[in-house]
Amino acid sequence: MSQSANNLEKHEFQSEAKQVLELMINSVYSNPDIFLRELISNASDAIDKLRIEGLSNETISGLARDGKITVTIDRDARSVTVSDNGLGMSRDELISYLGTIARSGTKEFIRAMRDAQSGGSDLIGQFGVGFYSSFIVASKVTVRTRRAGDDESWVWDSSGDGTFTVEPGDMKTNGTDIILCLKERTADEDDDTKDYLSAWTLRNIIKQYSDFVSYPICVVEKGKNSKDDGEPVNSMKALWTRPESEVTSEEYFEFYRHIAHDWETPIERIVYKTEGTNEFHALMFIPSRPPMDLYYREGKHGVQLYIRRVFIMNDCRDLIPEYMRFIKGVVDSEDLPLNVSREILQQDRQTSMIKRSLTRKILDSLKKIKQERPDDYKKFWMSFGPVLKEGLVSDHKNGEAIMKLCLFNSSKGERTTLDDYVASMKEKQNSIYYITGSSTSSLLNSPKLESFKKRGVEVLLLGDPVDELWVTTAGKFGDYPFISVVSADVEIEGDEKESAEDKEAAKRIEETGFLARIKDAFSRQEGIAKSVEDVRLSTRLVDSPATFVQLGDPVSAQMRNMFKTMGQDLPEEKRVLELNPNHPLIRKIAALPEADKDKFEIWSTILSGLAQVSDGEPVENGRVFTATLTKLLEG
Repeated sequence: MSQSANNLEKHEFQSEAKQVLELMINSVYSNPDIFLRELISNASDAIDKLRIEGLSNETISGLARDGKITVTIDRDARSVTVSDNGLGMSRDELISYLGTIARSGTKEFIRAMRDAQSGGSDLIGQFGVGFYSSFIVASKVTVRTRRAGDDESWVWDSSGDGTFTVEPGDMKTNGTDIILCLKERTADEDDDTKDYLSAWTLRNIIKQYSDFVSYPICVVEKGKNSKDDGEPVNSMKALWTRPESEVTSEEYFEFYRHIAHDWETPIERIVYKTEGTNEFHALMFIPSRPPMDLYYREGKHGVQLYIRRVFIMNDCRDLIPEYMRFIKGVVDSEDLPLNVSREILQQDRQTSMIKRSLTRKILDSLKKIKQERPDDYKKFWMSFGPVLKEGLVSDHKNGEAIMKLCLFNSSKGERTTLDDYVASMKEKQNSIYYITGSSTSSLLNSPKLESFKKRGVEVLLLGDPVDELWVTTAGKFGDYPFISVVSADVEIEGDEKESAEDKEAAKRIEETGFLARIKDAFSRQEGIAKSVEDVRLSTRLVDSPATFVQLGDPVSAQMRNMFKTMGQDLPEEKRVLELNPNHPLIRKIAALPEADKDKFEIWSTILSGLAQVSDGEPVENGRVFTATLTKLLEG
């Protein structure tokens, strides 16, 4: 409903409109700074619209040059004014654009807001929410506007109380002024509450949220002359929208320093642009060193998100997979949907498409670095290799591509790739052998590798916590299965002569009855040998007398400790003690008289303890082991 008196038109919102505004202000926006971001975004859109309309309308084409946004502070009037020289609005447009909440109705607005929070449509613009964020900080909002090409200007005015007025104005040029009469500070507001009448505060907000808006944004304070008056606050350097050939390396580095707070030169920059139905720009960097919070769940991970060069959020995790959290950069979308406050990214098909595109682009860039700049890639791998390997567990679609990027420590000394491993396999070898554990050095000295080393068969040394997860999840690389050398049933392929000799040695000592006697000794034990499931003669040991191997799926002591720390119990470990039939100590024990059962019980304890020590594990019961060893040495 409206009424007119002295050219002043008063329009009434629907009766529930005040409730709608209170709901939007108190429930939708968590950060009051957003009001300035929204108003500047609207101002930038208005200048864009003037430029576009000027292409087909010669009468206003000349007005589309030199777009500018000005933020004016008036301390005496306690007001902040956001001005632009854009397209402006006619009377009907003013009522339509700023009255959409009134026309939408409370029930529809609330329903739409709930839809947005659960993945529905974007309410900004549709309901005028961006503009109405002004009432977060303002007790009264006045809009003065004149549409380009019109002779009339108009003034819209509201206190957010359910009504607004429209009357003729006296603007001489096209554009829009939005004047916010700021709320008085209340007694319960503390000293940390931001002063929006401070030029320093407003400049910082603009720097954070609108630094890359394409038009200059100036902050001036009425009644004061400052050296900063007329100087743009924002850099307007949206590097990701400029051709890469027009941007210097120094500019890219400055930008990287700005977003990453890192003074070291990044290993790589990735400039990416897509067009069509899903248009976005991306400028990403691979740092040369890991941040302190790389492995913290609550760390600041993700890229900065912009929409049409307006900052939306830091650390957007929805566009980059978790295993690429080392990436720093910016993604700028033309039409990515957000919820009503622009603060939480909605999960939808478009978001997933951007994430897939960025993931592929980053993997392709890493592949190129690995091929063309191996030294830089080794530097990358030292910093971020364990993180990238997390993708082998979480991203099965790109698993093969990630595996090809991995560098693994090897029993042959140098790091290797899976492609190189396969290319250097022994004749008749059809499996990729690996061992997991706590550190590369301890794995390299594991007795389980002795026979592999003797026969020249390469073994991957997987010492990162994530390795044990992905290697069992992946199962194989191409046509080659991953086989753990810790498994009790492992056989070394490709060297039948060596294997036959080992089996013959085991057969000779078994014929002495040694194996039956040592098993009997273990069955009578109550000490550390109690956990031994079985005893076998080994074909994998060369220099060590004993080692433990595992039945079923091999799970390292490191993994068991990790699960124990997390409060999760794994099934009881089935350990098999393997003894080296060619070792002098085993021959000595085998030569003991059959009636000397006490000595066999002592040696069973000693052998199980030695096996744990040689595997780099603590002895299960150190006091029992020490006492038994002392007794043996004393004769």
